[in-house]
Amino acid sequence: MNLPMIRYVLGWTLAIEGAFMALPCLVALLYGEAAGWWFVPVALGALLAGGLMVWRKPADSMIYVREGCVATALSWIVLSLVGCLPFWLSGEIPFFLDAVFETVSGFTTTGASILSDVEALSRCMLFWRSFTHWLGGMGVLVFLLMVLQMPGGSRMNLMRAESPGPSVGKLKPKVRQTARILYLIYLGMTVLEVALLLAGGMPLFDALCTSFGSAGTGGFGIKNDSMASYSAYIQWVTTIFILLFGTNFTFYYLLLLRRWKQALGMEEVRLYFVIVLASVGVIVAQLCAGGAAFGKTLRDAAFQVASIITTTGFTTVDFNQWPQTSRTILVVLMFIGACAGSTGGGIKVSRIGILCKTLFKELHSYVVPKSVRKVELDGKPLNHEVVRGVNVFLVSYLLIFTLSVLLVSLDGTDMVTNFTAVAATFNNIGPGLELVGPTGNFGHFTPFAKVVLCFDMLAGRLELFPVLLLFYPPTWKGALRHARRAAA
Repeated sequence: MNLPMIRYVLGWTLAIEGAFMALPCLVALLYGEAAGWWFVPVALGALLAGGLMVWRKPADSMIYVREGCVATALSWIVLSLVGCLPFWLSGEIPFFLDAVFETVSGFTTTGASILSDVEALSRCMLFWRSFTHWLGGMGVLVFLLMVLQMPGGSRMNLMRAESPGPSVGKLKPKVRQTARILYLIYLGMTVLEVALLLAGGMPLFDALCTSFGSAGTGGFGIKNDSMASYSAYIQWVTTIFILLFGTNFTFYYLLLLRRWKQALGMEEVRLYFVIVLASVGVIVAQLCAGGAAFGKTLRDAAFQVASIITTTGFTTVDFNQWPQTSRTILVVLMFIGACAGSTGGGIKVSRIGILCKTLFKELHSYVVPKSVRKVELDGKPLNHEVVRGVNVFLVSYLLIFTLSVLLVSLDGTDMVTNFTAVAATFNNIGPGLELVGPTGNFGHFTPFAKVVLCFDMLAGRLELFPVLLLFYPPTWKGALRHARRAAA
């Protein structure tokens, strides 16, 4: 294992995080908040530590799949541990594990919170809390790939480890160009949402924090009622952008190139919007049958469906009070998730499509044993490695989910709370049902349960395997021997 290169990547990650902490410092200066001073020592410490770690670039700068996964998982852990320090040192989140939980939830774009009174936080802390969503949405290492010089294979291995979905392709021949295109689209859509929210009368601070949460599909609100107190216009704008950020970014790249037919032919995107429209239709029909007004019901249903399937977690209504069928639809959407190549979490629409096609292929082989039928996506046959990877992912997903529910149940909380708490964190959604519903929080869980849920958030955001590799002994085989040889 190339430990010096892993150290080099971690150093750059720390340095970038320290540099971005200048933004909440600026917010603190604008609002005259003393809490902002706690960002200064943390930022300087991160910059110093990062600078020392990247001072000498390793002679061997190649990162293989194993190093890419380990570097990515460790980077996200380091980001969370350093990013939580301002919350804890300032006393605004007095317990260290709670601060870690909140920060892991931010960077993984989960939006699950231990806070019962969000508005009690200072504005600089609220800004940093929401900004972690924006950083984690596209991925810190994807940002790093734009500025870091390393072999092309190394860049691809890092991008594969951090990017959501069954496979990662390059929009351009060079990974560095792909990273730049992704971030330009990401930044452009964020700026556009901020502008539209400002046009609706939303204050600049609120517009920035809301856009960070929408872009990263994170869902940290800056008000105790999340988005419920904002106007219908602001809620509709947020709904639209949540859905857009949950769409595969390759779709936007193809639109920019005016390759309309190829863009509109993406099966995953079509299935994504079909699921959204069908879910909204069923929920609206059920709520209106119970006497609810159509206009507000349509807005609330569209917002919550968009928020849940994209794993954002913003809320405009306490859907915990909805009828059983509507609540069940939302739970199902938690597992489906957004598109691959988006900022959303969950299993991903593309994986669901591939699993369904694999099932039909197997059924067909029973009827016509000698037939040769390949699984296709967008008219192209998928190679065996992609299909196998999807199947292995699903098995790993179910095993971790089941074990997590079992471990969290040791708290003695009711089954619905435990099940949806794991679903909400593992799929990077935020709110669940019952005690972790839209009006609840995760603060009541024991420290052990919070550690389990933190693991779920990281594993869910990084698509399981990078985090699992940290606990797989052969991953570290020969690592210490290599480190001693390098030191000598």
